[in-house]
Amino acid sequence: MHAIQPLIQDFLEYLAIEKRRSPLTQKRYHDYLIHFAQQSSSLYAENITHETIRHYRLLLNSSKNKRSGKNLSIKTQNGYLIAIRSFLKYLAKRDINTLASEKIEIGKTPERSVEFLSPEEISRLLSSPVNRTLSGIRDKAILELLFSSGLRVSELTALDQSKINLKTQEISVRGKGGRVRLVFLSDTATEAIKNYLRRRTDTDDALFVRIKTRAQKNKESDLRLTPRSIQRIVKYYTAKAGIVKDVHPHTLRHSFATDLLSNGADIRSVQTMLGHASITTTQIYTHVTNQQLKETHKKYHGKKRNPMK
Repeated sequence: MHAIQPLIQDFLEYLAIEKRRSPLTQKRYHDYLIHFAQQSSSLYAENITHETIRHYRLLLNSSKNKRSGKNLSIKTQNGYLIAIRSFLKYLAKRDINTLASEKIEIGKTPERSVEFLSPEEISRLLSSPVNRTLSGIRDKAILELLFSSGLRVSELTALDQSKINLKTQEISVRGKGGRVRLVFLSDTATEAIKNYLRRRTDTDDALFVRIKTRAQKNKESDLRLTPRSIQRIVKYYTAKAGIVKDVHPHTLRHSFATDLLSNGADIRSVQTMLGHASITTTQIYTHVTNQQLKETHKKYHGKKRNPMK
């Protein structure tokens, strides 16, 4: 018989070494699987059955989100189940007799809708930082880069100065699943970043850093901005621009994709630029493509038809 806890640790090492999953993914899988192990009476892998999973699903369905106090969303519940399913696949590779991973069905989630900014709102947001201070110049560069590239906030904060090519206006980014893709800079984003880097006096490798106070001038520390810092910056300038929507860094990623599609880009190209493994993920932007199809239909359909008189 194989105890679950040591197997979970082995699985997490497998994710890190063999699958090259990000530290964030490793932590999420750790939390989900430890929760499963603690709630389940099946302390051995061989004891995991369809009934074990059924009881666990019922538990998840009645569980509350610690922050909001609301029931766990279908998406969150699916996250736990996906982690368990991946764990079971790993056990099968090790020839451990347990429940087959394909026995776990993932609940259907409601169709996603995306929040994005209109061109006028984007213009107001990108114009809101003041270029008289280093923090304002930095924040201008952050906002321009988010909209220009469609980067995830974690990808943005992980960027080093050495990874950005301002001559070719390109950045090589390692995204989800360790996949590397090329993202591109607009002329305005390039100029904003150049302006920011010219004003930098620190030697930190990170592209975007905290501004040291006078008391911190002589202290050595990691200056790299965190995703939470970027979220606060985006929130601040959203309010300053008078935008009433609930805007996050990911909203600019949605706005990037929406802008491309509405200006004629094909969805496969947008998929590549966003770093989506599947076209299905990119299809959340059908609010744009559907409108384009409607306009195409209206423009071209039935033009040579002779209506009956």
